[in-house]
Amino acid sequence: MTTPERYTKHVLPTYGRFPLVPVRGTGCRLWDEAGKSYLDFCMGIAVCSLGHCHPRLVEAIRVQAGELMHVSNLYQHPLQAELAEEINTHHVKLPGKIFFSNSGAEANDGLIKSARRFGLKRPQSDGSQRYEVITFLQSFHGRTLGAMSATGQAKIQEGFDPLLPGFRHLPFNDIEALENGIRPETAAILLEPIQGEGGVNMATPEFLRAVAELCKKHDLLLFFDEVQAGFGRCGDAMAWRMIAPEIQPDGISWAKGMGGGVPIGAFWLNDRTVDADGTPLSSLMGPGSHGSTYGGNPLVCAASLAVLKEIREKELAVNALLMEVRIRETVKSWNLPVITEVRGQGLLLGVALDSSLIAVPEGKTAALVVVSKLMEHGLIVPPAGPNTFRLLPPLNVTEAEVDEALAIIKMTLDRINII
Repeated sequence: MTTPERYTKHVLPTYGRFPLVPVRGTGCRLWDEAGKSYLDFCMGIAVCSLGHCHPRLVEAIRVQAGELMHVSNLYQHPLQAELAEEINTHHVKLPGKIFFSNSGAEANDGLIKSARRFGLKRPQSDGSQRYEVITFLQSFHGRTLGAMSATGQAKIQEGFDPLLPGFRHLPFNDIEALENGIRPETAAILLEPIQGEGGVNMATPEFLRAVAELCKKHDLLLFFDEVQAGFGRCGDAMAWRMIAPEIQPDGISWAKGMGGGVPIGAFWLNDRTVDADGTPLSSLMGPGSHGSTYGGNPLVCAASLAVLKEIREKELAVNALLMEVRIRETVKSWNLPVITEVRGQGLLLGVALDSSLIAVPEGKTAALVVVSKLMEHGLIVPPAGPNTFRLLPPLNVTEAEVDEALAIIKMTLDRINII
C-alpha cells in the first residue's frame, strides 16, 4: 500500500494535500520517496527557521532526549526558565512573563483568556465584565474553537457554528473603522503585524500607531500574533519592531519558527501595572488559570534554545533582510505582468498574481495553479489566499539558493498558460 493510499484509508481528510511524499531533508533541500530533490521555500510554513536537520538543533534534541524528555509543569526544570529568559532578554527586550504551549492556536487561546481576565479586573463603568476581542478581516489565529472564532475569515469558520462569542472582525489598516468599532465591552485588540495565511498583508505604521493609541485611550490590551512572523523572519526578533518600533504591546503569541520543527508555542504578557495597587498584567494569569501537559517540556525547550540562540548569534534576521532585497530587486527586473507586487517583510514574502492572466481550471485558484507548477519544477512554496504564493525559506538561506529559487519561478511563470 502506498503512502497516499494509507492516508486515504486511515487519516482524516482535513487537508487538501499535494501529491508529495517527503522522506528526507537537509538545509534548504527536501527529497521525496522517489529520490527527487526539491528546494524548500515553504519550510513547514515558516517553521524550520534553520532549514531541515540543522546540526545544532539535531544535537540539542539528541543530547536532551538522552537526559530528560518530559516532566510535569507541577515542577520547575531549568531549560524552561532559561528559554523564557532568552526570549525576554534578547528577543522581546521588555519585562514580562511567558507561558509555553504546543502551538500557535493554543498561544492565541491564552491571549484570549488573558483578555477576559483583564476585563474582569478592569470592568465596564457599570461593573460588568469586558470580554470582547477585536480582530481583523483576513486574519488567521488558529484552528481551535477560540482561535478560529478570532480569525477574520468566513471560510475557516464555515460549518462550526455556534462560534465562541466575544469577537468582532474589522477591516485591516482602517483606522476610522477601528475608532468607530470600540464598544464598552471591548477588552483587547489582537492583530498580526503581517498577516500570513490571509495574503501577506502588512499593517501600516500609521495603523499600528493608531491601534496603540486607541488601546491607551480606551484601556484596552494590545496583542500581537507573531506566530508566523516572529523570531527573525521579518528582519527583527519581533516583527512589529520593523513597522513601529516604539510600540510596547501587552501580549504576544508565537510558535512555528521558534522551535525549528518541534511542537512549541508560547504567549508573553507584559509586566506593566494595570491598577493603582500596582498589579502586574502578567499576574492576572495565576495558578489554576491555564495549563498544558506538554507545554515547555525539557525536550522542546532544548530545541527552541538551540534555534533562538543560532538566530541571534548568527544574526540571521539581518540575512532575512538582505535576501529580501535580493528577491525584490530580481523580481522587479523581470517586469512580468502576471506578478502584481511582492508584499511582506524579510523572508515572509507574498508574490501576488494577476489571476486574469492565468488559465485557472474550475475549482482551483491562480495560486494553486502556480504552486503546483513550481513543485513540478523542483520548488516548494505555499499559497496564501487565492492569488498569492509565499516565499518562506530558512533564515540562513544563501544567495545561491535564493537565485536558484527565483530562476525556477521565472521559468515557470514564463511558461505558464497565460491568457
